[in-house]
Amino acid sequence: MNELPDRSRSIAGRVAIVTGAASGMGRATARLFASEGARVAVTDLDAATCAAVASECGSGAKAYALDVADKDAITRVVAQIAEDFGGVDILVNNAGISSFCALDNDGYEEIWHRALAVMLTAHQRMVRAASPYLRASDAPRIVNIASTEGLGATPGDTPYVAAKTGVTGLTRGLAVDLGPEGITVNCICPGPIRTAMTEAVPDEHKIIYAKRRTALKRYGDPEEVAHMTLSLVLPAASYITGAVIPVDGGLIARNA
Repeated sequence: MNELPDRSRSIAGRVAIVTGAASGMGRATARLFASEGARVAVTDLDAATCAAVASECGSGAKAYALDVADKDAITRVVAQIAEDFGGVDILVNNAGISSFCALDNDGYEEIWHRALAVMLTAHQRMVRAASPYLRASDAPRIVNIASTEGLGATPGDTPYVAAKTGVTGLTRGLAVDLGPEGITVNCICPGPIRTAMTEAVPDEHKIIYAKRRTALKRYGDPEEVAHMTLSLVLPAASYITGAVIPVDGGLIARNA
């Protein structure tokens, strides 16, 4: 019997950029990566909140204020991260906003453009800024966080649905473009997760929705998404690319 090749299941010492890391799934991802020995660049809009999360992550983490809708800021911050840490191995595009808006709302156009800027355009800009450093890594990994709204749709949510559907397509395109260089690009589609975006939903409504729509009959925790992200960025995850993976408690699997 042929021996299995030696494929590391450790990200210790790897440099990871996590956007939208001040709360929710981004914070959970940053903390989990740090607990696994990675050196983490914690990025989000608010410098103080980023600093607090970086402190939670330990001495191997550093905070960077970043508005992912700002093209110049992305170029500047990614270059600074690479200089501070000596490179980049992992990019997690997690930053997102709530953009629920009816089609005939007076503010629709503004919300539409903001949704695409933060949750789609920013992804490709982050990848383009990080790609020179990722190419120098021996196990370069990109994970884009989309949503089950990118696999289906909720009424009145077209800006968010369009942005997240775009992320799934962008992931596949990037996987094909970057695959020859050994850079893997995958996408996670979280379902109903307890984050700041869902905080306003009363608990009783969460329970009703989860029991009606998910196979596991509950909302997920941010850490459950973070663990899937970790699985995809391991050096051993070297033959997984272009995948779009729901982490949704069975929401997509269930018909009724």
